[in-house]
Amino acid sequence: MRLDNEAGSDNIEDQRGMRGGFGFPGGGGVRIPMGRGGGIGIGGLLLLLVLWLVFGINPMDILSGSGGGFTVPQDESPYQQIPAPQGGGTAQNDAMKTFVSKVLGTTERSWEKIFAERGQRYVPPKLVLFSDQVRSQCGDAIAAMGPFYCPVDQKVYIDLGFYRDLKNRLGAGGDFAQAYVIAHEVGHHVQNLLGIADQVTRARMRAPEVEANQLSVRMELQADCLAGVWAHDNRRILDEGDIEEGLNAASAIGDDRLQRQSQGYVVPDAFTHGSSAQRVRWFKRGIDSGDMDQCDTFRTDRL
Repeated sequence: MRLDNEAGSDNIEDQRGMRGGFGFPGGGGVRIPMGRGGGIGIGGLLLLLVLWLVFGINPMDILSGSGGGFTVPQDESPYQQIPAPQGGGTAQNDAMKTFVSKVLGTTERSWEKIFAERGQRYVPPKLVLFSDQVRSQCGDAIAAMGPFYCPVDQKVYIDLGFYRDLKNRLGAGGDFAQAYVIAHEVGHHVQNLLGIADQVTRARMRAPEVEANQLSVRMELQADCLAGVWAHDNRRILDEGDIEEGLNAASAIGDDRLQRQSQGYVVPDAFTHGSSAQRVRWFKRGIDSGDMDQCDTFRTDRL
């Protein structure tokens, strides 16, 4: 990606230096907030509820340590972290922060233009960089859950160590693959601004589990398509091979591939994000069309 001439975003909150429990210096190393008697706390319950209802992340996956969202399957190796910055941060961390800021800036300019063409106003999200764990208005989150969007505070959260796992464990490296992850989470923000997230939440609350999972899949595939719309609008900064990197990343995090890698078999009824082929198809649809109207995953029989 050619980002040298792209302005960065001011909507970055860097919390990587905060080593305390969930974003507070000096705290302990808890992963999910616990109540009395070892039960999960209110903050944790709220986060699990929001992630389940809105984004189809199975709470049992989180409680059992496998995470959700853009999670990389866990094996005998611990989640690999890029160290938090100390005394101003390492060159690697500073470079990654600049990269994330510039990518976020491109999403802001693209969606501001697209919304304006529709007579609407785009309000950009904040993007929070964190290490290990973080406190959001949806509750407390751990790095193993992967990048996520909180509709309550309208913020995207990402531990940059996820990119290392995306490359090393799923074979989806490259700067555009990293940018795709950000664009996908911003796609969820677009859904939130348009009221789609709220509609899906209400529908999922009334639906049986399998149907609720299917709604989640449509939600995620739409976010992939919206990420493709962003990519179409930013073709000028793409290098040869970047689109292939993005498609590879979309394929790498398909439910079928992740299930096969983590448990050895595939359960389609348990899909919450879509198969590799579906994720590639909808991301490519957004890239090819550049039209968010082509991203209506809720009114099609063919995902």
